[in-house]
Amino acid sequence: MQAVKITAHGGTDVIEYGEYPDPEIGRDEVLVDVKAGALNHLDVWVRRGLPTLDLELPHVPGSDAAGVVEATGKDVTRFDPGDRVAVTAGVNCGDCEFCRSGDPTLCVNFHLLGEHVTGVHSEYAAVPADNLIPVPEHVDWITAGASSLVFQTAWRLLIDRADIEAGEKVLVLGASGGVGHAALQIADYAGAEVYATGSTEDKLDYAREHGADHVVNYEQQNFAEWVRSETGNRGVDVVVDYIGAGTWRDSIKSLAKNGRLVTCGGTAGGNPETDIPRIFWNQLQIIGSTMGTPGQVDDVMELVWDGTFTPAVREVLPMSETARAHEIIEGREGFGKVVVRPDSEL
Repeated sequence: MQAVKITAHGGTDVIEYGEYPDPEIGRDEVLVDVKAGALNHLDVWVRRGLPTLDLELPHVPGSDAAGVVEATGKDVTRFDPGDRVAVTAGVNCGDCEFCRSGDPTLCVNFHLLGEHVTGVHSEYAAVPADNLIPVPEHVDWITAGASSLVFQTAWRLLIDRADIEAGEKVLVLGASGGVGHAALQIADYAGAEVYATGSTEDKLDYAREHGADHVVNYEQQNFAEWVRSETGNRGVDVVVDYIGAGTWRDSIKSLAKNGRLVTCGGTAGGNPETDIPRIFWNQLQIIGSTMGTPGQVDDVMELVWDGTFTPAVREVLPMSETARAHEIIEGREGFGKVVVRPDSEL
């Protein structure tokens, strides 16, 4: 088959699209004929290389995809050939104390398809049946392939971990990014008063159209000072910050007393300077979150399938142009997800 391959860690020149061994499915796996997938900033980090990653190269990336079931392993009962499915990337052991208590995202062996093990940006992918969800007939492949990772992440982040309530003030940084544009819609759905940042007028217009009540261009104005001005120096109840080093101290400054900063990543750097005195004096909470439980995935994806939430798509490219997809993400061009499709599907 044809697959996207990372041949070494480095720049976009290490990305290839070419022949790769056909996957063989295990007893609990499903062979998926991939119709569309999407990139996340995670794919950029995997390509560049992470200290905790020890990948066998070449590595097939990709944590988001959707397609048709081609075949099933002997122990699979949830799916049959011909079923439409989407991938949910989190893999857990099922046996540790956290899995047994009902929260597999806390699994001591938790890992992601496309990051720690072979991903799904290929013509065919062998995926554990537990990592697939049904896709209704009316949902197009672009939507199905672009939604799972960011919407489940933002849903758990805001609904479960931050436990937002209607009427609270929520600031979403990078509201045009993958997780950002999902968080924007979810905060609005939950009845929050939504504040959002962006770097261009187009991105701010998008934020307004998808739930933001207040917007600011962070290239022109310090967003923490803007938040304080907009809220009468009170601050917001919740900040969504998946950017990290460049925004962390201002995120903390943006919070009201007893506020919550929730994070699921650090796309601009994972080791920011912090502000301990402000954290303890204002009794702030710093809350981490990763992916979503099966129930959370089902809840949020039902709202994607019925059109309540819509993934923004900035570009659809053949998988042979995955290097260009990385450039779009790194260059912060446009807003939303970059989708890639097997060349044979175009």
